[in-house]
Amino acid sequence: MLPLRRVVLPVDFSERSVGAARYVGAIAAHCDCDVTLLHVLPPPHYEFSALEVGSAVLNELFAARAKQVRKDLDAFLPEELGGFRVERVLLEGDPARKIVEYAHQQQCGLIVMPTHGYGPFRRFILGSVTAKVLHDADCPIMTGVHLEQAPRREPVAIRTILVALDLGPQSKAVLEWAAQFAARFEAELLIAYVIPCLEAQPGEYFDPDWRAHIEAQSRQRIEALLSESGVSGKVLMEGGDPPKTICSMAQHAKADLVIIGRGSAAGMFGRLRANAYSIIRQSPCPVVSV
Repeated sequence: MLPLRRVVLPVDFSERSVGAARYVGAIAAHCDCDVTLLHVLPPPHYEFSALEVGSAVLNELFAARAKQVRKDLDAFLPEELGGFRVERVLLEGDPARKIVEYAHQQQCGLIVMPTHGYGPFRRFILGSVTAKVLHDADCPIMTGVHLEQAPRREPVAIRTILVALDLGPQSKAVLEWAAQFAARFEAELLIAYVIPCLEAQPGEYFDPDWRAHIEAQSRQRIEALLSESGVSGKVLMEGGDPPKTICSMAQHAKADLVIIGRGSAAGMFGRLRANAYSIIRQSPCPVVSV
């Protein structure tokens, strides 16, 4: 839960990292948190496995590579993050595992890392490192193809946040995290819930008013959750496929950020956990999975 004491930005020195750093800067400015720029250098066999060289030469090549990466990391984004408390950490090992381990050991509150999807293929592709971190990390993660599209000249603005709930066991924690994050940015908070599409089997009776019954029941549960959490916000409810509907809601509301629950068991009607990757790939804005 907030406050965020440390935000981790894994960097690969690409434009994706530069764009993500602008979001990190906005978060650090609003949450007064420390920032870690983390680069993980894969072991020698990752980069030099195709070379038929002896171990001494291999070690020498890797040492030179590590020295250069250290210089690159120390010189990365001095202006963009110059006004914040920034630590630059270089580790060696499997990138996804080291990112998860570092975030856990340092009790980091958020990992910010972009996906690797591009153009029309972005809805089908999620970088392998990002996917592993999403699966294994025990802290919230901000990701999405739109991180790299952060504005270059003006600060990143987060004015509208849409939090999608599945009414599962973790919904209260997700809602509270979203509300606290929205408060830091003084952003409008929208609460979204997708009514499941149910179809009758041949020969079965199907109540034509089922949608009204489910909507009323779901709204009652959401209102109880809001009351219990002390959170206020406009409730949006639509029926349809969860990823597509949530992304459509976000686009219609011109949301600057979508927040979903990554680790909760699926609720009675929702399937946000199963659809988290689809939401991340299709969202019109960055997504924080809590």
